[in-house]
Amino acid sequence: MSKISTAILRGVSGAFIANSGVGKIGMPAEYSAGVQQAAASGIPALAKLPSDKFGTWLGYAETGLGAALLAPFVPSRIAGAGLAAFGGGLLSMYFRNPENTEADGIRPSQEGMSLAKDVFMLAIGLALMTQGDDK
Repeated sequence: MSKISTAILRGVSGAFIANSGVGKIGMPAEYSAGVQQAAASGIPALAKLPSDKFGTWLGYAETGLGAALLAPFVPSRIAGAGLAAFGGGLLSMYFRNPENTEADGIRPSQEGMSLAKDVFMLAIGLALMTQGDDK
């Protein structure tokens, strides 16, 4: 992959995720609990975390992932692995909730459209992980 295409993949996804993360830091406890409930539908262990702090912790994690994608000194394989894991986690929420898909269990329903698009994060992460070195 060329340096330009790598910069585009990392820059766009990194800026998007960092912005999303910053917006979650310090969120009200009620909203944080709702975000945690949605996340726990895909990754049940997340239900064990304190619900009032979950949103802020998620915000810090997203901001850190976005920063790693934007930082040129972080190898693309490492940043891509983080993005692929994050995208995979979001897709687990999509596939574990039957309301998100049509009857075939794959195509998104209207309710699932907002999560189905996260397949792009997984794909970008995998592309970054499998490319040659960053030189």
